[in-house]
Amino acid sequence: MHGGAAAAESTSKAVTLKAVAARVGLTAGTVSAVLNNSAAARSVPEHTKKRIVAAARALDYRPNHFARSLRVRRTFTIGVIAVEIGDAYGSMLISGIEQYLRKNNFFFLTVAHRHDKKLLETYSQLLIQRGVEGIISIDTQIGDAPRLPTVAIAGHGHTEGVTNVVLDQRRAAELALRHLVELGHREIAFMRGSTYSSDAESRWKAVCEVARDLGLKMRPELIVQLEGFDPTPQLGYPPTRKLLAQKRPFTALFAYNDISAIGAIHALQESGLRVPEDVSVVGMDDIEIAVHYTPSLSTVRQPLLKMGETAARTLIEKLEGTEKHEQEIFIEPELVVRKSTAPVKLASC
Repeated sequence: MHGGAAAAESTSKAVTLKAVAARVGLTAGTVSAVLNNSAAARSVPEHTKKRIVAAARALDYRPNHFARSLRVRRTFTIGVIAVEIGDAYGSMLISGIEQYLRKNNFFFLTVAHRHDKKLLETYSQLLIQRGVEGIISIDTQIGDAPRLPTVAIAGHGHTEGVTNVVLDQRRAAELALRHLVELGHREIAFMRGSTYSSDAESRWKAVCEVARDLGLKMRPELIVQLEGFDPTPQLGYPPTRKLLAQKRPFTALFAYNDISAIGAIHALQESGLRVPEDVSVVGMDDIEIAVHYTPSLSTVRQPLLKMGETAARTLIEKLEGTEKHEQEIFIEPELVVRKSTAPVKLASC
């Protein structure tokens, strides 16, 4: 036999589960439970789990997912329904989902409905037909009780059987507005989220409550509404031009999110105003570009990777029957102060 053929034959002989079991002196069932992180693995001592994992790594064991699916009649596949795949917000959430699913030997299929209700319904059915075991939705309203275990990120509905992973909006609003108040700002402009965003209603309610608690007057002429669905900074540009046209002085702007904040800064600078010397701007999300923009954006960070991981973990726990049912899982926000905010004494808008 030629050397090349021998090498090919050698690499084609995959290490079996039985080989790992023989290495540690345990049954194949026990080894399978640990390596697949199934419910049965909970009864296996931690030191034994470590021995099994170490043996699998030493032998370069690679599970046969196809055989695994046939054996347990499962697909180990999750469906992810998003508004948009390429936008900064959705892509970070999907990255967090992917990281957790990959570690737990699950696959996922992603669809983007772009706020088309018919497309959303069609894609949902297609995912079910393709054998997904559960659904994770992103910034999408869930209507009727779903046919599969479902976790919604920023869904904000109260649908039976659906667990919502949501940012603590009131805490987020408090962090942003208290930051501006401590800098001396009282004349603050506000952006309301577009009706296309699932966060819009809950976030605006939180902003109004916090403003009232802080004694801030929300002037109607300093409130603008974002319109439509645009994942680019253009989202915040027209509303800011409208604000400026009101000729009502303001020293700070609390944007709906980072993308709209960047568009707002563009509009302010185009009008000859300096950020933050004339107008301070605060965003929400802490998307990747926020730190690289000029000026770098002060914002309230949503831990998007963590939110994606939390959603994936919760869904797998639902599938494995280990999840304690929760209607909502609140994620704590964090204030990130950069260069787009400054004390009001420097402002002259």
